[in-house]
Amino acid sequence: MVIRFWIATLQLSELCVSSLVHLLYGFYIFSTAVAGDVSQALNDYLFKSNVNIGAVKEEERKGSTSADLPPIVLVHGIFGFGKGRLGGLSYFAGAEKKDERVLVPDLGSLTSVYDRARELFYYLKGGQVDYGEEHSKACGHSQLGRIYEQGHYPQWDEDHPIHFVGHSAGAQVVRVLQQMLADKTFKGNDNTSENWVLSITSLSGAFNGTTRTYLDGMEPDDGWTMKPICLLQLCRLGVIVYDWLDISLLKAYYNFGFDHFNMSWKKMGIRGLVDCLLGNTGPFASGDWILPDLTIQGSLRLNSHLHTFPNTYYFSYATKRTWTIMGITVPSSVLRIHPLLFIRVLQMSQWRHPPDASLPYKGYRDEDWWDNDGALNTISMTHPRLPVEHPSQLVMKDSDCQTLQPGFWYYRIVEGDHILFIVNRERAGVQFDLIYDSIFERCRKHVFRKTPPILPNHVH
Repeated sequence: MVIRFWIATLQLSELCVSSLVHLLYGFYIFSTAVAGDVSQALNDYLFKSNVNIGAVKEEERKGSTSADLPPIVLVHGIFGFGKGRLGGLSYFAGAEKKDERVLVPDLGSLTSVYDRARELFYYLKGGQVDYGEEHSKACGHSQLGRIYEQGHYPQWDEDHPIHFVGHSAGAQVVRVLQQMLADKTFKGNDNTSENWVLSITSLSGAFNGTTRTYLDGMEPDDGWTMKPICLLQLCRLGVIVYDWLDISLLKAYYNFGFDHFNMSWKKMGIRGLVDCLLGNTGPFASGDWILPDLTIQGSLRLNSHLHTFPNTYYFSYATKRTWTIMGITVPSSVLRIHPLLFIRVLQMSQWRHPPDASLPYKGYRDEDWWDNDGALNTISMTHPRLPVEHPSQLVMKDSDCQTLQPGFWYYRIVEGDHILFIVNRERAGVQFDLIYDSIFERCRKHVFRKTPPILPNHVH
């Protein structure tokens, strides 16, 4: 009895610490965005003429060259945001400025991989987001969503393919989108194909799930339901209240992406709010949100119908902040791991699947999942492995891949935590430029489809 009491006390303490750290980081990001916007507004007001002249010249310079380039689309991960949210703050820490033709869509930050893939298609092609009749009925939300009067790349087709770069869950969103294109699931767009995607680059991509979901509150037995008391339950309550209050100024600044669930007080009233809070309705009741997709079981469900296609180029960067000493996996640093992630790096490196819970897949071993970056396990980020392992090759440095082979996952393992290459450019230092310069250079110079490169031994 005494042991159980102390275990419960320890768990409650950990929950309080984790909740406080996440809340403080959220306020830090929000306040940074506000401060940046205020600073920019003052700068524009004081130096208006110079700013306008510079902007015009920049647009003129870009206009002549960028139109012919296939866009590089940067897709954010969980709790992420695209251009236009959080003011002038950049999820990708300004990496989008490294190329003349880059798009940064704003997708639901907590919506399911499926819903985000649908939104990404219409963001690029234009039109009203259609989540599909069958899916919408099953999940209890509206079939139609946001309207894009003008797509950000309306000419998108097999002759005008796109490069995608996805961080975290964003990488899996792009894979699901490519499969949807191959399966021609977009009504009124019967000519889609997998060849609309020229390349996919993953940065800490969530291909095979993560054990962190269980630490945050998902049940290890099914990867679907949540524990009664956990960090995710607190998150769920906060999101429901945020969406129900429907404060337009706040939601214009940051939106979790659940507008198609109609959780506003104007549409569901007090009774609807109570139903949502009790878990009877809404995305958390139907499972149509991001966390079930990030469990190992959820990733297995997604991956069971996702393919690696023969005409698309694939590259991934897997991050880790652990090392193994005398058979024990521990965090590889104290100061170089973000405070938001340090506790999780330690917990994930010691993860044990509960003995009373069924294993997520045949052949599962705890030790395979110990290396991690505080959010995802390194084994999950290299390439799709479950339920079937896709063809892959480990590379030690980008220069080893001067000529890529399509239909094949090339991957590198990089020392870093899960948010090293986003939001705060200074944290990554020189590594930031090395990684993103390699990604953009590969998209622009080392990826071909219609005109393959001439190999050195083929030159006469």
